[in-house]
Amino acid sequence: MNEILDIMKKRRSCRDFKSDMLPDEIISQICEAGTYAPTGKNFQSPIIIAVTDKKLRDELSAMNAKIMGKEDFDPFYHAPVILIVLADKTIPTHVYDGSLVMQNLMLAAESLEIGSIWIHRAKEEFETQQGKAILKRLGITGEYEGIGHCAIGYANSEPNAPSPRKENYIYKI
Repeated sequence: MNEILDIMKKRRSCRDFKSDMLPDEIISQICEAGTYAPTGKNFQSPIIIAVTDKKLRDELSAMNAKIMGKEDFDPFYHAPVILIVLADKTIPTHVYDGSLVMQNLMLAAESLEIGSIWIHRAKEEFETQQGKAILKRLGITGEYEGIGHCAIGYANSEPNAPSPRKENYIYKI
């Protein structure tokens, strides 16, 4: 089987990260892969915010945990880097576009032997005044909707084996 198909089959969500920071080169490679995701009419509606600043990372974690209803929990599983994907709400395909960026980020991470996990609630985070203030503080303007957080870092444990694929997943006509 080819390398890309092997990576797709091997990738699993990581829920146990080491605290070690990733090198900038690795973060850049993963982010660049996200920019090559297909987008509707090539409008490239998503943006990626690479968060390595611990203070901002922890602020986002607290916001996410509050939305989740688990305030004493780190929904990013202690990952040192959070890649936030937002997409321009004025583009009809923005949710699909951002979702494809998320997939590219996770596959690129796997190809570099970096753990990753998609964490939801970015939409709810960036609809709050606090979320809008974060974007403003970062100089990001526009009508963006949060699509997801891609938490990345070195895995602290081995990934789980893949679950069996369900019956009738594919219908051939």
